[in-house]
Amino acid sequence: MGKATAKLGQQPNSPPTRVRAKRLWNRAFWALLAVAILVVIGAVVLSRVRQPQLELSAEPPGPKIAPDFQIVAYQGEDLLGGKEVKFSQLFRHRQPVVLNFWAGLCPPCRAEMPDLQQVSQEYQDRVLLFGLDVGPFVGLGSREDGKALLKELQVTYPVGTTFDAEVVRKYQILGMPTTVFIKPDRNIMRTWTGLLTKRKLAELVEELLAASEKR
Repeated sequence: MGKATAKLGQQPNSPPTRVRAKRLWNRAFWALLAVAILVVIGAVVLSRVRQPQLELSAEPPGPKIAPDFQIVAYQGEDLLGGKEVKFSQLFRHRQPVVLNFWAGLCPPCRAEMPDLQQVSQEYQDRVLLFGLDVGPFVGLGSREDGKALLKELQVTYPVGTTFDAEVVRKYQILGMPTTVFIKPDRNIMRTWTGLLTKRKLAELVEELLAASEKR
């Protein structure tokens, strides 16, 4: 009986028991490895999803004092001081200036213009918003394309162009549109690359006004 019982019952360290334990260990190992891989993939995907937002609002290195250049006005000569003026003349009333680089065949520029129009009207007594058409320098339309867009969207804030191609390099324009927030002393407070909504633009204008009052 003793021998028969020994044959029917398996001891803890018998080969079948060790095989089952090894299988369980292998399953646990591969399950943990799969979870680790999923965590790594999720982290990579999340970082790629967030990256465009960081790029959109990033402030690229640029000049501290707004470089001067010659303006040829499309409209708003009364606020600019004439048909052909220096950009530095826009600060003659000691107001901050919002300089918006745009182009006639730039879809994001078109999309943000109605919001720029509204913010310009709301802050017209405190901030000068000026749109500079650089389409010919960035391959996004001619000056005629720019004028046609203004007419189509019924934009009324001061807008013009320049024949100084160096302006794109001087302001280190990395994308279109680009908006530069400049204090009355011509110190650049912020450069925003990408489309601006009305809410975000108003927020940045308020920050510009607050910074200008501290000078």
